[in-house]
Amino acid sequence: MSFDPSIHTIDTGFMQRGSFDAAYLVVENGRGAFIDCGTGLAVPAMLAALQRAGLGVDAVDWLILTHVHLDHAGGAGLLMQQLPNARLVVHPRGAPHMVDPTRLIAGATEVYGQTQIEHSYGPILPVSSDRVVIADDGHRVDLAGRSLLCIDTPGHARHHLCVWDERSRAWFTGDTFGLSYRELDSDRGAFIVPTSSPVQFDPEPLKQSIARLLAAAPQAMFLTHYGRVEDVARLGADLVEQIDAMVHIGHQCDARPDRHRCLVAALTALYLERAQAHGCRLDDAAVTQVLAMDIELNAQGLACWLDRDRR
Repeated sequence: MSFDPSIHTIDTGFMQRGSFDAAYLVVENGRGAFIDCGTGLAVPAMLAALQRAGLGVDAVDWLILTHVHLDHAGGAGLLMQQLPNARLVVHPRGAPHMVDPTRLIAGATEVYGQTQIEHSYGPILPVSSDRVVIADDGHRVDLAGRSLLCIDTPGHARHHLCVWDERSRAWFTGDTFGLSYRELDSDRGAFIVPTSSPVQFDPEPLKQSIARLLAAAPQAMFLTHYGRVEDVARLGADLVEQIDAMVHIGHQCDARPDRHRCLVAALTALYLERAQAHGCRLDDAAVTQVLAMDIELNAQGLACWLDRDRR
């Protein structure tokens, strides 16, 4: 699944939901780089993608993580055990959590619960520090002569980076450029929603990160949730409008005793209104079902931001 034959989209099968969580394999001159890897349960899908691309595990030079949230990076330790020549590239703030994932596991357990972590994420293993490469802003990864540029893109998380591939003139955006599920496409193209999931959402840095991505005049974005999208200027403007609307919703709901319920209801109304205006083919109930998990997480993330901002 790809427009550029050197870029392979891998469905990680997260939450047993198709076309929901993507990782990517970039192939150049017989060498490979994974960008994100999903959970530990996704390792067979990652290895199968290598096989389909005609590569062995020894041909992978890099695993680049956009950030260390578990749906992007939970399987990194287990996958790295299968890739003898690979090094892990990660944001400076994320690197300690890959070497020692104890706090990462604890934070995710607080959000999702122990049962969900065990059922949906699989083993979360450390990566040896001597295999970890710190990607400061402007760090370049050399994939057999193909340059992959990593830039610092806070807003969704403080440990987030995006990866620019000059060859395809596209960004691998993790969660910085929002969520876009193919079920919500219309004749206008992709429908997009920001992601403010806990615990480090920060609206102004996120808008600045989006502007930085757009400044490169990309032809496409490769999103984790989900896949390749074009018409990026329109989508970027949509994201900024919604971030501002979400901030307004947060302030409106903040003093309410039922703040969480208020946030969920208002976010649902915002996204349904925009989906209708976009011409989404699904009815309101179906749109709500597609976005239910993200609405809940966005409400939690807004609450974290409101409480942190107040402090």
